Amino acid sequence: MYNPFPFSYDNKRYHTLNYYYQNQFHQKIAKVSLNAGFSCPNLDGTKGYGGCIYCSKSGSGDFAGNKEEPLLIQFEKIKRKMQKKWEDAKFIAYFQARSNTYAPVEVLKEKFEPLLQLKEVVGLSIATRPDTISKECLDYLEDLNQRTYLTVELGLQTIHDKTAKLINRLSTLDEFLHAVNALRERKINVVVHIINGLPYETKEEMIETVKYLNRLDIQGIKIHMLHILKETPLAKLYEKEKFPVLSKEEYVDIVIQQLEELRPEIVIHRITGDPDKNELIEPKWLLKKFCVLNDIDKEMAKRDTYQGKKLSKK
Repeated sequence: MYNPFPFSYDNKRYHTLNYYYQNQFHQKIAKVSLNAGFSCPNLDGTKGYGGCIYCSKSGSGDFAGNKEEPLLIQFEKIKRKMQKKWEDAKFIAYFQARSNTYAPVEVLKEKFEPLLQLKEVVGLSIATRPDTISKECLDYLEDLNQRTYLTVELGLQTIHDKTAKLINRLSTLDEFLHAVNALRERKINVVVHIINGLPYETKEEMIETVKYLNRLDIQGIKIHMLHILKETPLAKLYEKEKFPVLSKEEYVDIVIQQLEELRPEIVIHRITGDPDKNELIEPKWLLKKFCVLNDIDKEMAKRDTYQGKKLSKK
């Protein structure tokens, strides 16, 4: 008889990040989101201007620290808030906003190294674009990986070219695959970001993205629901075309079918989003994050399903 909760301490039917961290570090681990003030080739004109159409002014760092403050100050402020909830936690410094490998290695060292000197920091998580990792950067990341717990998070969002063009991603699937392979050759953990509900994508296309990722040597995935935020190109497109937005029920159904396609050892770092309530246009149901999480749990139990179920039948 199968155990539907092999990678969870709280009866989740998927491989939870909390379970992974507890087994890796044997204590509570929290991520501190930082804004190091990096740019992006899709902003500065190297590849384009304006960024991906869904990006807010903070470049996907809405809940990161204040980029006007030094990184150590950002870290200390957020850490203190987290310690009120988890007094004995250790921390991963999460470089979240924009492309955090998009600079010369000397600059990366100035940003990353001071955090590693803090006794309460056990690792780094670096979010970036797959087309901003140079050979010199790879060498440095390999060095970091030998000195601390390191994860590189790559924004893919979708494998489908028509959608990538629509959202102005301006990086290719080949560049993504090259980055994954180059990082894994150096034994660096890779987490991939995808977005459900991108304009005009079908349910089948969203599931195809996960099937593709399941064939790669990745260690984790973040599943987001598309946020339509104020003052973004996406908001203008939505106002003009009123493209369909997934209902909560549709999102829950798609996520469950995606989880069924994923190898059980792939860690689910995120399964819904945290939009800024003051900036969100649609979908409003995203504001009730725990309702979404609970609905996923309840529907998985109702279907008697779990992460990797479809793979076990192949």
